[in-house]
Amino acid sequence: MQAPVVAVGDDDRPTLRERLVPPMPTDRVTGWLASLAIATVAGIMRFWHLTEPRGIYFDEVYYTHDAYSLLTHSYELTDIKSGCNGPGFVVHPPLGKWLMAASEWLFGYTDCADVPHGNPELGWRFASAVAGTLAVLVLARTARRMFRSTLLGCFAGLLLAFDGLEFVQSRIGILDIFLMTGLVLALACLVLDRDHGRARLASRLENTGKDIDPRGLQPGNGPRTGVRPWRLACGLFLGASMGVKWSALYTIVGFAALAIAWDVGARRTAGVRRPTLAALRRDGPQWFASFVPLPIIVFFATWTGWFITDGGYNRHRYRGGTWAALHSWWDYQMQIYQFHKHLSASHPYASKPLSWLLLGRPVAYFYSSPKVGESGCTAQGGCSREILAIGNPAIWWVGTLALVGMLALWVSRRDWRAALVLVGFGTSFLPWLAFPSRTMFLFYALPLLPFLVLGLTALAGVALGSRTASDTRRLVGSLAAGVYAIVVVLLFVYFYPIMAAQVIPTSAWRVRMWFPSWI
Repeated sequence: MQAPVVAVGDDDRPTLRERLVPPMPTDRVTGWLASLAIATVAGIMRFWHLTEPRGIYFDEVYYTHDAYSLLTHSYELTDIKSGCNGPGFVVHPPLGKWLMAASEWLFGYTDCADVPHGNPELGWRFASAVAGTLAVLVLARTARRMFRSTLLGCFAGLLLAFDGLEFVQSRIGILDIFLMTGLVLALACLVLDRDHGRARLASRLENTGKDIDPRGLQPGNGPRTGVRPWRLACGLFLGASMGVKWSALYTIVGFAALAIAWDVGARRTAGVRRPTLAALRRDGPQWFASFVPLPIIVFFATWTGWFITDGGYNRHRYRGGTWAALHSWWDYQMQIYQFHKHLSASHPYASKPLSWLLLGRPVAYFYSSPKVGESGCTAQGGCSREILAIGNPAIWWVGTLALVGMLALWVSRRDWRAALVLVGFGTSFLPWLAFPSRTMFLFYALPLLPFLVLGLTALAGVALGSRTASDTRRLVGSLAAGVYAIVVVLLFVYFYPIMAAQVIPTSAWRVRMWFPSWI
């Protein structure tokens, strides 16, 4: 997958460092410029006419108000219809709403009297657009590191930039884009930690002055790798992601399993006799700290506003001091859990997880049907204006098939990148299957998207072949990957009008409704 290939001969065997940490591409400046260019294009698309449509649409009705409540009271209030006259029961942690509150503070909001201040639409959507754009940049850089290829890094960034679901979620004031971006940041730190930990292991083995034979068994557990700042950062972002939505908990488990498995693999490559025991002894304590107490502490910290004030929901259910506050908070969490567990209300746009991968039931966030002369409509048959939360079919449909390729790649080569795709996808998708009666929506699948993109990127790397592949092989692979990328962009352009609330003839809208379930 575009990884550097080192010729192996009697006098040319790769060093332990090369086995543990293959060299990065040398085009560092070009790599940054290319990644930033793609992120800039993504940002322009997400910020362009960000305030349209004016007013609140879909679930912005909840989160814009919660963000304003946090901005003014540090806890959520009851809704405007109830007069904002007391604490409101909310079912998601506060961090995503705090991010929206920050942008409302900068640009504008609507108060409890429904009076606008500044530019409220920009206020509650700006943070989402920033998060969606940041995710494109970070995933491009992460893919470059994973596949040791600037080209493949840009390929991954381009796919994420031109996916419709990521685009729509970046332009609405709800939480899912913050969850996905937090997980992408955690993913980036996890991959960085893998490289830095293995590089440190190689350095400390080299510094022993012994002649390391990768084929031999080394006595002992090997050296400690010291403080792992990127691993700690991974735990921090995982805790922050859970501070947006609870569903990030499953990814914490998956990433923790990958991290310790990679530690075992590094020590096995270094020739340690008992690599599993060695990894648990040498790396285990910091691994535990990074993936257990640290995410819990960060998640707990996202509720600071509730703790330092007196008016939040359930705040004084148990009167007393610190322990009473903790007891009240825990009782609040149990109420939230019961809400999610028993959420089974019918909804016209509800869908089941298995349909997400096929884009079976996209969600219409906004729809209007202007007549001739209204909102710039000139079509005699009338016009349509819609925001449809739908993924790019070329990414979701082909990406789902790519998971089979990832499984084959892991089974045949034990490729760690394939394992990362499968674990990341599995922890974001499989838990939803355990709640068949729960009300769910397609946009819950947004955290799956980065892993589908990385799976597609891995297959593009297989198509391109190694640097020692024949010119014909690389030409054919490059053409295939290039044509696929063009199809992704063209499909995004094709669906853009129904994702960005553009006024188009109703006949043109119908053409884009490929299946009855999309209406």
